[in-house]
Amino acid sequence: QVQLVQSGGGLVQAGGSLRLSCAASGLTFSRYVMGWFRQAPGKERDFVAAISWSGGRTFANSVKGRFTISRDNVKNMVYLQMNSLKPEDTAVYYCAARFSDSTDWLTDSEYPYWGQGTQVTVSS
Repeated sequence: QVQLVQSGGGLVQAGGSLRLSCAASGLTFSRYVMGWFRQAPGKERDFVAAISWSGGRTFANSVKGRFTISRDNVKNMVYLQMNSLKPEDTAVYYCAARFSDSTDWLTDSEYPYWGQGTQVTVSS
C-alpha cells in the first residue's frame, strides 16, 4: 500500500520561509517522479515543482527562484523549501508520486498517489 505522509507547513509572514516534507512508503522510490501541487480556496489544483530520481527538476514559473525541491533516495523523502513567501502562495500543498514513464510532470491527473495535504498560510 502506497502512502505519502506530509509534514511541515503552517503560518508565516510574507518574506518568510517554510519547508514541507513528504515521506513515501510502499513503492519503489527510484521509479517515481515526486511532485508538489497546491490548491488555493476556490481555485484548481496547480503544479508547483517536481523532481526525478536522478535530480532533474522543474518548477512552476510562479515559484522559480523562490522554491527548491529535493529528495533523499535513501530515506524515501521529498522536500519543498519555500523562501520569500508571498500571500498568493497561501494554499493547501500536496505531495504526489507518479511512475517515471512519461515526461509529463505537470498534470495532476497523471499522479496516482497523493499525500494528505498541508495548509500553508502567508500573511501580509
